[in-house]
Amino acid sequence: MDKKTVADVDVRSKRVLVRVDFNVPQDSLGNITDDTRIRASLPTINYLVQHQAKVILCSHLGRPKGREPGLSLAPVAHRLSQLMGRPVLMASDCVGPEVQEMVKNLKEGEVLLLENLRFHPEEEKNDSAFARSLASLAEVFINDAFGTTHRAHASTVGIPHYLPAVAGFLLQKEIDTMGRALTDPKRPLAAIIGGAKVSDKVAVLNNIVEKVDSLLIGGGMASTFFKAEGYQVGQSKVEQDKLEVCRSIMKRAEQRGIRLILPEDVLVAPGLEGGKGARVVMVNEVPPDMMIVDIGPKTLERFAQELSIDKTVIWNGPLGVFEVEEFSHGTRGIVKVLAGLKATTIVGGGSTAEVVEEMGMVDSMSHVSTGGGASLEFMEGKTLPGVAALLDKEG
Repeated sequence: MDKKTVADVDVRSKRVLVRVDFNVPQDSLGNITDDTRIRASLPTINYLVQHQAKVILCSHLGRPKGREPGLSLAPVAHRLSQLMGRPVLMASDCVGPEVQEMVKNLKEGEVLLLENLRFHPEEEKNDSAFARSLASLAEVFINDAFGTTHRAHASTVGIPHYLPAVAGFLLQKEIDTMGRALTDPKRPLAAIIGGAKVSDKVAVLNNIVEKVDSLLIGGGMASTFFKAEGYQVGQSKVEQDKLEVCRSIMKRAEQRGIRLILPEDVLVAPGLEGGKGARVVMVNEVPPDMMIVDIGPKTLERFAQELSIDKTVIWNGPLGVFEVEEFSHGTRGIVKVLAGLKATTIVGGGSTAEVVEEMGMVDSMSHVSTGGGASLEFMEGKTLPGVAALLDKEG
């Protein structure tokens, strides 16, 4: 990684502001249902505590319209305290005199969590005065929130204008792991790309088709590829304006000798309500009154066979309508396939990561990204503004 990290700066006795991603799901009672992102931040936070820094954490949660008590970070402070085995102080706001006073009284090794950044609309507007107010709390800034690095917000690109800014260990790991897979992977390199729409993945497909040895396509977007090849797809959603894009990607893959593998059999159903009437058919046999909702067993077997020879695998996007249990077998099946590989397995964030986490298979993967949109844009080859804002390593 060509950016400075927390290990490159002196944090002892200093006030250190850390942008973390504590945007975690909660139930109606405010109980955190998945603390993966909180646990992912612990290496950086614990390092700062061990080095006697005065630790100030800031994050967003949800999309509040003003101050919404239901989107307070107080439950996160409680959970973080449990995970760290020590008290975590909680501020009632993220800027203002009360926060300044709490920071002033912060002792070495103590941790303070600021209230939801998005209670202030200035956060998403990248307001310079708001960024300056946040920066005034500290002497060093660390961005450890990979999931927000694709957003040009006050807490990601604004604060680095006023403080020396470096990466935390989680951000470093995300960039290094995915960067290595895209630029210097152990080969063969395969990418599994799924999801609902081709339009969501055009940039990823265009970038990755130049890098991989094999490209496996699934999910709702496969229907547009099928249509581009002349197959009938029944009631499946097809992006007519992306047919030429699909043909172009298939042609480029063929020209480069890349194995582009589309499903050979699919699960079809009359609708998305559940499994009633669902059945497996070959791709050239999709009934006109049915829609494709998942890959079929032969396809899963074909995918598994292809992946068995690979040394690096990147996966982004579910292979079917995984939210419906009867239509989740392809997606869940590929999780099990990846878990059994002797390869570097990298899972993109968002819904792909959700399935892996729900199945309890995170530790069976080499890396599961904490950022959905950020990992997608990274795979597109885009510069992430939150990363670009950090200090470069010298030399």
